[in-house]
Amino acid sequence: MNKLRAALALPAVALALAATAVPATAAPEQPARTITWAPCEQDATVDCGTLVLPINWDNPKDGTFSLALARRKATDPSKRIGSLVFDPGGPGGSGVLSLIYNPTMFSPELMSRFDIIGFDPRGVNPHDAIKCDLSVLQQAPTDPPDTPKGYAAAVAYRKTLMDDCRKLSGPLIDHVDDISVVKDIDAIRAALGEKKLTYYGVSYGTLMGQQYAEMFPDHVRALALDSNMDHSQRTTGFTVTEAQTDEDAFQEFVKWCDRDATCALHGQDVNLLFNQLYAKAQAGKLIDPNTQKPMTADELSGLPVGYLYGPDWKYLAQDLKALADSTTAFGPKADTTAYVYFPFAFCADWKFDLPNAASVALQRRISNAVAPTLRLSGIGWGAMTGCLGVDKVANPQHPYQVHGTPPLLIIGGKHDPATPYAWSVGAASQIRNSTLLTYDGWGHGQYFKSPCVVAATDQYLISGKLPAKGTHCPAVPPATTGFAGQRSPLPAVGF
Repeated sequence: MNKLRAALALPAVALALAATAVPATAAPEQPARTITWAPCEQDATVDCGTLVLPINWDNPKDGTFSLALARRKATDPSKRIGSLVFDPGGPGGSGVLSLIYNPTMFSPELMSRFDIIGFDPRGVNPHDAIKCDLSVLQQAPTDPPDTPKGYAAAVAYRKTLMDDCRKLSGPLIDHVDDISVVKDIDAIRAALGEKKLTYYGVSYGTLMGQQYAEMFPDHVRALALDSNMDHSQRTTGFTVTEAQTDEDAFQEFVKWCDRDATCALHGQDVNLLFNQLYAKAQAGKLIDPNTQKPMTADELSGLPVGYLYGPDWKYLAQDLKALADSTTAFGPKADTTAYVYFPFAFCADWKFDLPNAASVALQRRISNAVAPTLRLSGIGWGAMTGCLGVDKVANPQHPYQVHGTPPLLIIGGKHDPATPYAWSVGAASQIRNSTLLTYDGWGHGQYFKSPCVVAATDQYLISGKLPAKGTHCPAVPPATTGFAGQRSPLPAVGF
């Protein structure tokens, strides 16, 4: 849980209120670039490669970096359609490691038809990673940012962190926005020899797909976008939808505890228990069994989200019980490793109107009103407050402007704890040449949750045929999610 504390301290978000949409003009062809492939050290059945790209696409003379890629070749060359590029989200998830360690991350049919291509977005791979001094990372303030003291501390810390990380990371740190990544993706497409892009993006990877469709509509073959971002969301809309979706996912957990005797809190009023824990945290008396240090109220609010991704209801119940009993019985749970990359990439794509402590306090009150038990969204609140003081945003929000692409597939989950279903609905309403496929179940990353979603997604990526408008896939009980050994590549905490 100490890692979750770090994850919530670091995430950052910045939202620009006025942004011009990218016009749907014909995209220029990429210059010839090549990928040199060789067997990966971790798994020789996977090819690893690099692609040398500009740090600054607007001024290529600023230098280059090496973007890391991995490839699993189509298992049936006679049926091969081409390459399928994917991104696992985060921002900061490694497509390379996902592909190496998750050999069955897509269905056998999809893997027979496509070379699966994973990539590490700029700044993620260890060779060009965004680096920060651990001692500086550990100086993250603990005072809540909705007080003048806490707000000033958050702004000062962000500047200190940025200065330190820029010294260690070099100029790439100023070019990790989504537009830069989208241009990298088009370079990947060209280097693979593909005239059109076939792409699957999940979570933050959907923003890459959405903005690719804006910038390179004539380079699109098929984009399947799972658990969507909605880049039109402003400050209060982001607060409300994130808090609502976390609260909804938690209440689904509460319902499971009420009906399932295997829940460690079965027979108890789980909302009451959480409120009691919250009161102890506010009083400084809630002790983290792992660290033996007090857990803040905001840390408690953020605790459930990692478990709700799966969802891993069993372990969430066990750990809430351990907190209530003051025991150290915390069991296996979602990895909540902090991604240092997150604050820099997210802050480059979003800007919130949070100029002072009073504005943060207003968002807290709004969040508390729509999430009466959790009070706020751990990931959403951490993302918003982690970018306090950021004034320069390379890729601020705007309603999507997508014209001239083939039809796109938008996938959303009713009880997604991280990217609200409302965001998938919103993205589909803005991207008019799209169809929304709804999964009526739980968790984050819907392809991995339901064979019904898999069938519809595979059909679209293989043939371009979309499901009927208004299609819903039924919920699958969490104990039986996944199939054929599939495992989601999603980061445990992140978009």
